[in-house]
Amino acid sequence: MKQKTVYLCSDCGYESPKWFGKCPSCGAWNTMSEFKVKPESAARGTDTFQRGASRPTLLKDIDSGDESRFHSGIGELDRVLGGGAVHGSFVLVGGEPGIGKSTLLLQMCQEMCKSARVLYVSGEESLRQIKLRAARLHISSPDLYILSETDMEQIIAETEQMAPDILIVDSIQTVYKRDLTAAPGGTTQIKECAMSLMQYAKNKNVTIFIVGHVNKEGTLAGPKILEHMVDCVLYFEGETTGPFRCLRAAKNRYGSTNEIGVFEMSDHGLLEVQNPSAAMLAGHPQGASGNCIACVMEGSRPLLAEVQALAAKTQFGVPRRTAAGVDYNRMVLLLAILEKRCGLFLSSSDVYVNVVGGMRLDEPAVDLPMVLSIASSFRDKPLPEGVMSFGEIGLTGELRAVSNAAQRINEAYRLGFHTCVMPMQEIDEELTKKMNIVRAKTVADAIRAVL
Repeated sequence: MKQKTVYLCSDCGYESPKWFGKCPSCGAWNTMSEFKVKPESAARGTDTFQRGASRPTLLKDIDSGDESRFHSGIGELDRVLGGGAVHGSFVLVGGEPGIGKSTLLLQMCQEMCKSARVLYVSGEESLRQIKLRAARLHISSPDLYILSETDMEQIIAETEQMAPDILIVDSIQTVYKRDLTAAPGGTTQIKECAMSLMQYAKNKNVTIFIVGHVNKEGTLAGPKILEHMVDCVLYFEGETTGPFRCLRAAKNRYGSTNEIGVFEMSDHGLLEVQNPSAAMLAGHPQGASGNCIACVMEGSRPLLAEVQALAAKTQFGVPRRTAAGVDYNRMVLLLAILEKRCGLFLSSSDVYVNVVGGMRLDEPAVDLPMVLSIASSFRDKPLPEGVMSFGEIGLTGELRAVSNAAQRINEAYRLGFHTCVMPMQEIDEELTKKMNIVRAKTVADAIRAVL
């Protein structure tokens, strides 16, 4: 049969029978590449996935069974997965090169080998390299199987022969299928290889973890087409030069996407951070202007982090604004509110905002701590010791209520804080006995209360 010609966008994976100069899906220019697809290849993949499900079935007649989970042996990873990994699930672990993806999965193997058969497939390292890395991480499980292979057909054949409970492929960018002409790491190869692994996971009820690197544009290499094919997408975040790593779930069909796991990179691998708030506040400066403690909710966990700001007179016609760990556009909006509603004329000052520890805070409750730190730096007046804050700021300068106020206050009290600056909202009277609660209607009132 004649080969079918398709055009795929290298940025978003959009497929089209004809070429476009501009991708209709993501709007990128000159990203459509031509690929040849064999019809028999596509038909074979469809038959594999639909095995045993060729006839329509009533929803009420489908036996769902119990959701069977197993623990990975790493508490922070289980938290992000929703209480553990589900049997037969397809999990993607993404992140920048060197962030700790392979380290995390290899450490997981150490615990999982005690109760399950695990096959670790590496397409980037030789067997000797994996052995050296395992020795550095003190991983010495005698029941861990290692395979160094990049041919997808060979990987599937070895997996069927061994019949493991857990399969790990590191990474999806290195494997390839022989019947495709595209190079490994390309859109077509990644799409077809991931489809083969997904079919195997669903048909054999095998839990599969695959590693996906983030490219220079900051998106999941391959590209984001992988996110639609897997059951769970985990992202490793953090500065490679810093000690802390944050694991987030961008997609989870079996649990919440709000939970995070915090790790610390050491000489012997990743260590779980049981108390992230205390770790983030280590080294907090005393009596220095331009910093404020914020309390944000990451899923069901309250997390305290230090927001620092620096306002200095600009040496140029246009002042500079830099944000690290917070949304840049949100910071610019808050600067406009400070000028319009509070009389702090920052239009002639460079403003820099940073979240200590490499964390990224996207919750609206970080608005008030950000404003207090900027005002503190602009006036060069430190906030009183033992003060934390949270609250969302509206465009008219009003403070708006946020959720889980009691949990935030209890976490701050546990860590030794005695004053909380927050919006006007109802809280339990018992909390007012623990801490000095400062309620404010507007951001100007909050600034006057502590500065």
